[in-house]
Amino acid sequence: MGSSRLKPAAGLLFALLVQFATVAAAASLQELIDATPVGGVLRLAPGTHAGPATIAKPMTLEGAGRAGILGPGRGTVLSVAANGVTLRGLRIAGSGESHDAVDAGILLEGDGHTVENNVIEDVLFGIHLKRVNGSRIAGNQVTGKPLDLGMRGDAIRLWYSRDNRVENNRFQRARDLTFANSSDNQVTGNRFADGRYGMHVIFSPRLRVENNHLSHTGTGIIVLYSPDLVLRGNHVAHALTGGGAGIVFKESHDALVEGNEVLHCSVGLRVDAPPESVGKLTVRGNRFAHNIIGLFFYGEEGGHRFTDNRFESNLTTVGISAPGAGSANVWRNNYWDEYQGFDRDGDGIGDTPHEAYLFADRIWMETPMATFFRNSPVLEMLDFLERLAPFSSPHLVLRDPAPRMK
Repeated sequence: MGSSRLKPAAGLLFALLVQFATVAAAASLQELIDATPVGGVLRLAPGTHAGPATIAKPMTLEGAGRAGILGPGRGTVLSVAANGVTLRGLRIAGSGESHDAVDAGILLEGDGHTVENNVIEDVLFGIHLKRVNGSRIAGNQVTGKPLDLGMRGDAIRLWYSRDNRVENNRFQRARDLTFANSSDNQVTGNRFADGRYGMHVIFSPRLRVENNHLSHTGTGIIVLYSPDLVLRGNHVAHALTGGGAGIVFKESHDALVEGNEVLHCSVGLRVDAPPESVGKLTVRGNRFAHNIIGLFFYGEEGGHRFTDNRFESNLTTVGISAPGAGSANVWRNNYWDEYQGFDRDGDGIGDTPHEAYLFADRIWMETPMATFFRNSPVLEMLDFLERLAPFSSPHLVLRDPAPRMK
């Protein structure tokens, strides 16, 4: 009789002991990482694991799309301080909000890493590469914290990092994609929307930026003091801030700008270099369409080569900061929708050169305060009268001796 009364109590006690033992045996994420052998693979169980955590040896951390790491809302969620680490199929969220500390979803240091197919959200900085070389960042989705534009961090940030590949990632709601003091990287097939600069390149020569899609940013791609870049096959659209542009080059010579499409921006391509700059841009096979200004040259004579480009439906095709800016540029075989000549021999090339002059446009180009009145009825009428019966000699901006007809 006494024994039967004790059985339920004994069963309950046994269940509690099992549960306690299970909880006690469940190691933390950091303990699981520390227990993984060098070069080993740690496959996290489905569910959410508490961060932050640090990886200090070569290993692979996999989540198979079902395991997440949640930070405490301060600091960086997952840090790597080793060579040869792979992070794959993880969901990472919950970084801090300190710009000084560069709070990020993932911080990488060392060489030879692979970071692929992760979902990173609710973070200040997405992926931060700090002195990282020879690594691959591919197929990740990064969404920043819901902050005002000026308070956001970068979706990806490379700092003193070389020979990396950033491929086929999806970035949104961040400040920039930043490449600082980082040469010889490849940036291919990425998408970024809702930011300040689509790509911010500074002191980073020999980058290859190809087949990226950047939209709804203040500026699409800005290149500062970074020579020998290749910008090819990119789609840049809706960069409409007052000082922005689809593509900006400042003192960054010897670049190839080829096969890009720049649509609906305040300026399609803006070039700014000192007069003594000897390096030139090769701009060919691009399409500049539906921009307020197709091209703008500031403070330099130029000498850049523009061939086989298409200029369509831009409010102003070419702007300059003052007479003489862009005067040494070379133009040939470009398509101009405003060309008024004919092709009587049917060779696809206009019979007469295409020439662009400044009439009343000089008022707002040379006097920035007057830009507010650009395209106002008064300036439109003044421009019409200037073209009808010029009060003074118009200024020649460009001359394409062989304009394409289609």
